[in-house]
Parts: sequence; structure tokens; C-alpha cells
Amino acid sequence: MADVHHETVFFTGRVQGVGFRYSALQVAKEFEITGFVKNLADGRVHLEAQGAAEEVDAFVKAVEEKMHGYIRKAERSARKGPGQFQGFQIQ
Repeated sequence: MADVHHETVFFTGRVQGVGFRYSALQVAKEFEITGFVKNLADGRVHLEAQGAAEEVDAFVKAVEEKMHGYIRKAERSARKGPGQFQGFQIQ
């Protein structure tokens, strides 16, 4: 499989117990991306997304916009690599 754009995002703030993962799943349905979203033990939310760079960027921005009142910080890192995911899911 060809290399795809892959982005890892860690969201900090009041991001657990507010429907963050479900909201990310709903937003993902509007984009051509794959990946997952999950809560971390330290209170952050971990999001992985892959696809075309423009789609991934637009998806992450859409999640940030939808959940802006809860996010204090979003740490994003990107790389190219082989596709790893099927669909988008909550873990």
C-alpha cells in the first residue's frame, strides 16, 4: 500500500466524560480518513488519523472546532507511512 499521511494528536483539557470520542467518531464520518480515538489514563484523549494530508488536517480542525470549549491544548505530530487502519473507531 502506498504511504499515507498519518497524524497523532493528544488533546488536553476537559476532554473525558464530555462525549469527545463519540463526537470525533461522528465528525470522522464526514471525511475520507481512518484511525481511532481513545481516552488515556492521564486524562488526555489520543487521536490517530490517516489519509490524504488535506483530509486529515480538515478532520482534526473539525474536531477541534466542535470540541473547542473543552480543549486546552492539542499536540499534533505528522508523518508518512503505510496505512494501518480500517475505518475509524473508538477504542
